Amino acid sequence: MKNIVLASDNKNKITQIKEILPDCNILTLSDVGFEEEIVEDGNSFLENALIKASAVREFLNNKGINYPVLAEDSGLCVNALDGAPGIYSARYAGGHGNNKACREKLLKNLKGKADRSAYYYAITVLMDYDGTYTVGEGKVDGIILEKEGKENNFGYDPIFYSTELKKRFSECSPKQRNSVSHRSRALKQLFHLDKKCDLNK
Repeated sequence: MKNIVLASDNKNKITQIKEILPDCNILTLSDVGFEEEIVEDGNSFLENALIKASAVREFLNNKGINYPVLAEDSGLCVNALDGAPGIYSARYAGGHGNNKACREKLLKNLKGKADRSAYYYAITVLMDYDGTYTVGEGKVDGIILEKEGKENNFGYDPIFYSTELKKRFSECSPKQRNSVSHRSRALKQLFHLDKKCDLNK
């Protein structure tokens, strides 16, 4: 089992990635002592993922640690809003991570719109110690419902209806969600996986 440093301390994201890659030893930023603030000022999901991966790679190199870095950037894109909130999904309502406020703003901006189609999108980057990297991407289509459902306070899941699973993401079990999620598809493309991660092959 090979160590991978995940460029995140988001508990929900960490849990999902560990579920998707059960055979990888995922280390978080806290595990390696990374405490710097990363400014995600890129103009795309890929740019933001690379910013995170590069910052953590430089930190690890300075400590003499040659573990690869896994970085991810993702968000919700709503067609009637020209792809918004997109890369600003986590801070759509202003402050970073206020999920309920972001959902409320989205529902307000969609009021009266006939087209409520949307999709979750994710980019994953695996960067080696020398800066070389590979990329995976994933997408899952859905519809933004008019009212919130079961509260799990993770992103836009309580208002995102998966057209594949025929239910809100907040109503899905982890296994159901990971079977179609944008994050799961991006990781599986990145590692060329069906069900498991084996970086030693």
